[in-house]
Amino acid sequence: MSPPPSGSPQGEAETHEFDAGPNRRAENLILLALGGASLAAVCFAVLFVALPDTQLLGIALGGSFALLGLAAVLAGKKVVPQEIAVEERTDFGDEQVQEEVAEIVSGGGAGVSRRKLLIGAAGATGATVGASALVPAAALGPAVGEIVAQTPWSRGRRVVDSQDRPVTAEDVTVGTFITGFPEGASRRELGSSIVLVKIPPNELEIPARLRAVAPEGVLAFSKICPHAGCAIGIYRHPLFEPTSERPALVCPCHYSTFDVRRGGTLEFGPAGRDLPQLPLMLNAERELVASGEFLEQIGPSYRGIRQ
Repeated sequence: MSPPPSGSPQGEAETHEFDAGPNRRAENLILLALGGASLAAVCFAVLFVALPDTQLLGIALGGSFALLGLAAVLAGKKVVPQEIAVEERTDFGDEQVQEEVAEIVSGGGAGVSRRKLLIGAAGATGATVGASALVPAAALGPAVGEIVAQTPWSRGRRVVDSQDRPVTAEDVTVGTFITGFPEGASRRELGSSIVLVKIPPNELEIPARLRAVAPEGVLAFSKICPHAGCAIGIYRHPLFEPTSERPALVCPCHYSTFDVRRGGTLEFGPAGRDLPQLPLMLNAERELVASGEFLEQIGPSYRGIRQ
């Protein structure tokens, strides 16, 4: 920016351009953008509850923010008075300069014909978008209290896969793991999902009472890590002996490791407890069926729940 002409008095503004005329068309566009942003935010909240599709949620929330940005740009470019001025700095505290600044500030709203309407619309849109953004707080997880008191598992409930097909003893093979669910129950509950692995019976290092609920070496464990509640998603199974590690289930979040040969005993990591085991039995069709509830407390270890 070039300095002001040498002849201008100190502190006097050289105004080159000042456009304060009302722009009703721009104001209408701003109101439409704010209304669209509010509508998109409401759609986001409704979709989150009724149809939580990731793409649709992204379009709704992104569209809301985009329309808010458009309204802000239009307000800054088309509604707020545009002024270009060059001014030399003066000593702070000069009363005359303070009066001039106050006049400039008071004239900042010139050209806005529906100021109250625009401010009200902006406030309502901000409140709507903010409230909609809080809706995902409902997905922070179930309110389990201090312990998970109940699970969908009980004696006689069959184990099914992700396609609701019953899981048989032959479906679980050595070296792999399967995620199972309780037949006819909600999969969203914290205690629903389990991990199924198979260990040759002669390699199991567990008491007789646990062998009795691991038919043909098939063991079932809660898929929820007893550290922070992440999902167990890794099965480490050795391919070379004797230098490799023992078979174990691993949590990918903080690498808590559980020895399946010893019934899910904690081997490594920050988890405070062993991996809870679900007792199993076989029915006449050789399908895996729960023979009772989990043998230990499931869920994350928090507020002293560690042993």
